[in-house]
Amino acid sequence: MRGGPAGWQLPLRVVDEEHGQEDAVGRAAEALGRRACANPERHRQRGQLLQRPGGPRRHSKVGARRRVAPVDRVRQHERQGSQEAHGALQGWEGGYPEIVKENKLFEHYYQELKIVPEGEWDQFMEALREPLPATLRITGYKSHAKEILHCLKNKYFKELEDLEVDGQKVEVPQPLSWYPEELAWHTNLSRKILRKSPQLEKFHQFLVSETESGNISRQEAVSMIPPLLLNAHPHHKILDMCAAPGSKTTQLIEMLHADMNVPFPEGFVIANDVDNKRCYLLVHQAKRLSSPCIMVVNHDASSIPRLKIDVNGRKEILFYDRILCDVPCSGDGTMRKNIDVWKKWTTLNSLQLHGLQLRIATRGAEQLVEGGRMVYSTCSLNPIEDEAVIASLLEKSEGALELADVSSELPGLKWMPGITHWKVMTKDGQWFTEWEGVPHSRHTQIRPTMFPPKDPEKLQAMHLERCLRILPHHQNTGGFFVAVLVKKSSMPWNKRPPKLQGEPVEPREPVRSSPVHPTEGAAADPTEPESKAISGLDDTDITERNENVENSGSKKDGVCGPPPSKKMKLFGFKEDPFVFIPEDDPLFPPIQKFYALDPSFPKMNLLTRTTEGKKRQLYMVSKELRNVLVNNSERMKVINTGIKVWCRNNSGEEFDCAFRLAQEGIYTLYPFINSRIITVSIEDVKILLTQENPFFRKLSSETYSQAKDLAKGSIVLKYEPDPTKPDTLQCPIVLCGWRGKASIRTFVPKNERLHYLRMMGLEVSAEKKKEGTVVAQQSAGSCGPPGDEASAEHGAEPAASADSSEDISPDVSVDAAPGPSGPAPAEAALPR
Repeated sequence: MRGGPAGWQLPLRVVDEEHGQEDAVGRAAEALGRRACANPERHRQRGQLLQRPGGPRRHSKVGARRRVAPVDRVRQHERQGSQEAHGALQGWEGGYPEIVKENKLFEHYYQELKIVPEGEWDQFMEALREPLPATLRITGYKSHAKEILHCLKNKYFKELEDLEVDGQKVEVPQPLSWYPEELAWHTNLSRKILRKSPQLEKFHQFLVSETESGNISRQEAVSMIPPLLLNAHPHHKILDMCAAPGSKTTQLIEMLHADMNVPFPEGFVIANDVDNKRCYLLVHQAKRLSSPCIMVVNHDASSIPRLKIDVNGRKEILFYDRILCDVPCSGDGTMRKNIDVWKKWTTLNSLQLHGLQLRIATRGAEQLVEGGRMVYSTCSLNPIEDEAVIASLLEKSEGALELADVSSELPGLKWMPGITHWKVMTKDGQWFTEWEGVPHSRHTQIRPTMFPPKDPEKLQAMHLERCLRILPHHQNTGGFFVAVLVKKSSMPWNKRPPKLQGEPVEPREPVRSSPVHPTEGAAADPTEPESKAISGLDDTDITERNENVENSGSKKDGVCGPPPSKKMKLFGFKEDPFVFIPEDDPLFPPIQKFYALDPSFPKMNLLTRTTEGKKRQLYMVSKELRNVLVNNSERMKVINTGIKVWCRNNSGEEFDCAFRLAQEGIYTLYPFINSRIITVSIEDVKILLTQENPFFRKLSSETYSQAKDLAKGSIVLKYEPDPTKPDTLQCPIVLCGWRGKASIRTFVPKNERLHYLRMMGLEVSAEKKKEGTVVAQQSAGSCGPPGDEASAEHGAEPAASADSSEDISPDVSVDAAPGPSGPAPAEAALPR
């Protein structure tokens, strides 16, 4: 029940079955009032809340607790029927009962459809009842990923060998055979087991910290398949239509940054989600990878607007090279982790979602470039959500789309081919084999697109067997469906001759930028995608015909704000605008001079999130995303884009430059910086990451000789690996720092500090928390001998001022990225 703890639901559910809803609420309220406990008043108020229409209200309880009940009434509740209430309340203490993992209708449905090979049904059901093994994926730049993999295999996994917990041997994680370069692993270790042994707890804390740093993603194995089959390259323009929570999006971002030496790939990822709140979860996931090539937008995927870009001074429609279409689904392939599906499963979910899934897939196909690839995927095993959607899309495309044969692209992955024959079942178990047999009363629930094509030749030409079905018992995963579509030509409704050729375009108000077609703001009808909206215009030759009307408006140059309220309904937070820095802005020349920025630095791509007052943060996007932002600011709702590259110092006027470097964007910015770079040794990096403000004398003579002649202010600290010493860290490290009067400090978030220290074979100990010191110890294996680790949640608090050179814990992140429209973080004290 809403607003209550887990224990409330059990008796209400049981009584409801026996006596009906009204009596259930009354009896539960009576039982609550009789309960004798340390805080009887609290339960009395809960009983009153239960009697209200609609059940308890979450916010009403707060005020209710402030009222004090008369003592005699409390005593009366304690006396009346405490024994009677005891039996009813005994089950409450245990929380939810264990869900029975059985659903006869589910078994009947899928046995009838024969989605499981003969003789494997028992293994299939047995696998569904087993918990899903935990999987993790190593993320980030390739060189860093290889170092994390090296540390995992040679230190943490070795510690798990021959380890027993409660008499059971711990299974060592194994790589997923089909994932490239051993960057994905699975293990049967649960969180409960992880906490039972010091060695396992250490491994658990490693996973927690590295996940927060963005170097490891906990992602279901089958969820990793669609991005791999998308086969994205750094120059591809990618659309992720239903992106939240973002695990697949991060995979796509990694593909863009396959070459660490290219700060701005030509491609980009536009990640969309219809849920405003989930968009911020998406932002959080994407921010961990610090890419200037990701934009998060908030739209209904079935009517996501067409975007314009400027191509040699001419406005053209943006078509994507790759589109990921991971649609909302009933999720019966997730039964192993979402056990509620067992009791809630019904075919009605699939029947209700089919239309939306088809609209989203159709919209994606329209925005795909000719020769481009779109991956359609669901975590459902139901052909109504899978093959039926693909068959309908192929049929209406009239040859413009075809299924790609990807059987050899992921060697090691076990899959079943897509099915070519299926039936439709209602929630009460009634079957239909063809649309003509569906009674008129069912036409709103069952649609003709849910049935397989009747024509055997047409069905065979679709090659539905090229779809991939992943069954749980084949490789101990969840259930999944994937189809890879390739676009051969324009969609048929874009090829027809225009109905109204030569008619002038009606002028519109300049403030309201005109959309590419009038149906952008509303969901399209699944049976008629966009034939009326853009008929007569070829997919590759659609242009904005009234751009001169828009350009004559009062819109400020370089200011990309949210779309006007009359254009679309805006839910959630109102975002700050994206304001690009003008070429003649006096803010930039001091920055350019101080850091000796290369002439090739794309200063046009710098932006802020404010139109008034001091600019406190400077962000950066790739030129391709700038093109998208500038030309579509009133057409789409942008939640977030760009990475922070500079932050204003509180006392910046005292220095030659008012802006210091931000760690979030340093890997993007570093290739353009030609000044204030200090090359440091591995020992220097250890000192800088474990001590707050080490004096120059604590660093190597080479570092001191580089730092002594620099003016006070922001600096870059660069570590280059030595190939002749394979036992040392073999990936480059770039850190933001500050050169004080006699010391240097780093501006690196805590989790990132811990990450680099682990890669160097050090663990941070919190033993001396009271003294405010931090101890770095060499750890085991190729990462060093074992030592105590400070968990990410239990770092030592700083106990000295910023001007001190004491060895204090780097607990406070001075460069944590703020929310998209939140205030700037408080500036840490800078060493003088």
